[in-house]
Amino acid sequence: MIKAVMVMNTQGKPRLAKFFDFLPVEKQQELIRRVFGVLCSRPENVSNFIEAESIFGPDSRLVYNHFATLYFVVVFDSSENELAMLDLIQLLVQQTLERCFKNVCELDIVFNYSKIHTILDEIILGGQVLETRSTEIMRAVEEISKLEAATNAISFIPKSASSWLSR
Repeated sequence: MIKAVMVMNTQGKPRLAKFFDFLPVEKQQELIRRVFGVLCSRPENVSNFIEAESIFGPDSRLVYNHFATLYFVVVFDSSENELAMLDLIQLLVQQTLERCFKNVCELDIVFNYSKIHTILDEIILGGQVLETRSTEIMRAVEEISKLEAATNAISFIPKSASSWLSR
């Protein structure tokens, strides 16, 4: 099972953190700091796979990938395959986010936070991988965006009330 997905910049500021087990905010922040401490101390020529038992408890592993100024991190237990989790990061970044934002950067994640969560929810739900086909993910995200746009276009004030308010 996937325990967490995190995106943080090279200064350690979390840009996205989604934990699939309930943890108090203070504990989440502590875990993010500890993960960043491990990532920033690793040389670039070592493996992207880390035993994370000292951070997340027994039977925990961590896979990360560094793209430009961002670290994309997936924390999981032994029921998941490490290479599959690395491929999941590739799916998220290079096949999905790149399609949405064309050369995705840190600002895209900061200013499109809800869209990133929607994409992540289409891929992972409750710590389980749901979808790995980027075309299906993008189709679902586009449908959700259309529904949100249609919802925003609906006026919740009846015409009779709006004319009364303008008096």
